Amino acid sequence: MAEEEKAATAEAGGGKPKSKMMLLIIIAVVVLGGGIGGYFLLLAPKKDKGEHAEVEKKVTAFLDIKDMMIGMSPDTAQPTIGGARMMKLHVALEVADAKELPAIQALQPRIEDIFQVYLREMRPVDLQGSAAILRLKEELLHRVNLAVQPKKIDAVLIKELLIQ
Repeated sequence: MAEEEKAATAEAGGGKPKSKMMLLIIIAVVVLGGGIGGYFLLLAPKKDKGEHAEVEKKVTAFLDIKDMMIGMSPDTAQPTIGGARMMKLHVALEVADAKELPAIQALQPRIEDIFQVYLREMRPVDLQGSAAILRLKEELLHRVNLAVQPKKIDAVLIKELLIQ
């Protein structure tokens, strides 16, 4: 009987390492799965459905500002033979949310006035080159945003610019 007990113990002892190994594998899989699940639940960037829906509702809109004919300041470096120079400018304002467009349209006379006052001081030399046009757009954007506060204009788009 002692030999039978030893054989049973040997079988049982041989079986324990396999069951321990299986238990360790199951624990590792559960811990790893829990870690991945926890990352996605807690640390991964969350998309708020309400915020996402709000972004989809916003539609970009454009407001055309009527053509402006502006007498420019004389260029002291290159005096013109025929008299004063004229600028014709046609711009559109880009608004991120179309819902704000009526409020901005109501301020259009103020926007036109701010543009006129600024552009009258421009000289033809001030508008030479693409860098000068970019500076003009930035300056007009800054001025229009001051005029429409607390609303916001995202960009000033030049549709036409002629200097005669």
